[in-house]
Amino acid sequence: MRHIAIVGSGPAGYYTAEAAQKLWGADVEIDIFDMLPVPYGLIRFGVAPDHQSIKGVTRRYEQTALADNVRFIGNVKVGSDVSVAELRDLYDAVVLATGAPRDRPLGLPGDHLGNVHGSAAFVGWYNGHPEFAALDPDLSGKTAVVIGMGNVALDVARILAKSREEFAGSDIVAHALDRLAESRIGRIVILGRRGPHQIMMTPKELGELGHLQRAVAHVDPADLPDEGDDALLEPGLRKSVALLRGFANNAKATRRDVPINVDFDFFASPRGLIGEGRVKAIAVERTRVEAGRAIGTGQFYEIPADLVISCIGYQTSPIAGVPFDERAGRFANDEGRILPGLYCVGWARRGPSGTIGTNRPDGFGVVEMIAADQGAPAEKPGGKGFDALAASRKLDVVTFADWKRIEEAEETRARDDAPREKFVAVDEMIRASGHGD
Repeated sequence: MRHIAIVGSGPAGYYTAEAAQKLWGADVEIDIFDMLPVPYGLIRFGVAPDHQSIKGVTRRYEQTALADNVRFIGNVKVGSDVSVAELRDLYDAVVLATGAPRDRPLGLPGDHLGNVHGSAAFVGWYNGHPEFAALDPDLSGKTAVVIGMGNVALDVARILAKSREEFAGSDIVAHALDRLAESRIGRIVILGRRGPHQIMMTPKELGELGHLQRAVAHVDPADLPDEGDDALLEPGLRKSVALLRGFANNAKATRRDVPINVDFDFFASPRGLIGEGRVKAIAVERTRVEAGRAIGTGQFYEIPADLVISCIGYQTSPIAGVPFDERAGRFANDEGRILPGLYCVGWARRGPSGTIGTNRPDGFGVVEMIAADQGAPAEKPGGKGFDALAASRKLDVVTFADWKRIEEAEETRARDDAPREKFVAVDEMIRASGHGD
């Protein structure tokens, strides 16, 4: 019997488990660890609450989780409750699928000011992540600035712009829904260092900005390149730029006709945040693009900013005893290999790039690598060895059956127009699992 430990229960973790099942069938036992009592990682805490169709992928992960040779081991933090070295002694292979849950630092003067948040924190706040549930962003100001030109920036801008009624059917948590309903933000600026041809936004997400009840998106026509140049773009980006051209036509509309205006500010590189105690403005340098890079022009201006959300990327969290590449913000690895018997997959391997589905071939690739590296499995104790260790340390392990009780409780307490109301504190999750009885 081969014993595999997967650290992280998000897409990369479950695709890796699925791949191991397909390769080794009944000859493998898989334990999937998570520091939280609930599974699914990025799907639960990263995907926008109004994108419920995307979250449907968890049904596939559940099929894997319910197999006889797969266990969910929740509420166990690898690195403190149990070390990576201990897991390597217990299992034939340990795969780190921890994703990239930390914000990449903004690294600008004034980034310490109040009401400046990274997207991991802000998205975690409205998605009910226990670490960020108490973030308490102030939405009483007039202008929010979102730094970044990817889909996360679009998610943040859209969530800020939506009316309460538009969240029907979503699983946005109550504390965020209530705060957003009281928001006084009337302008959202999406700030990007480069131009429309360099955005990382996909057409579906960008198109959603054109269908909001109380907000209109605007693009300065002067920021758009010659339309003939769009023919050189790959099809997805060409569609996105076509949407931006449509938004440019909105600039002719009277801005006072709508409660919220969403302004794309291209060729704009933030240079510092201004304020005393809390942010009041952003200093910006106008740029031009040369060979795909943003070059400063020496022309500076300021944008009022009562709230700043930085959406410039994510980093993996280091784990004690695992080599870490600080510059790249991920585990130091060679195509997924870290140390003998220790591997990484997904964003923990390559950084935050690609879609949820990108993790599937990644998971199958690392399993094939394990098979090539190890041949026949060693005689290691696997899950039984961990169970003995957990009992000796009195770890309160949450199983998949426990998670299903948490899920049922969340669905029971949901608003009439929501699929669930998430618990936002670990102790609430533990009680709902039945462990607190």
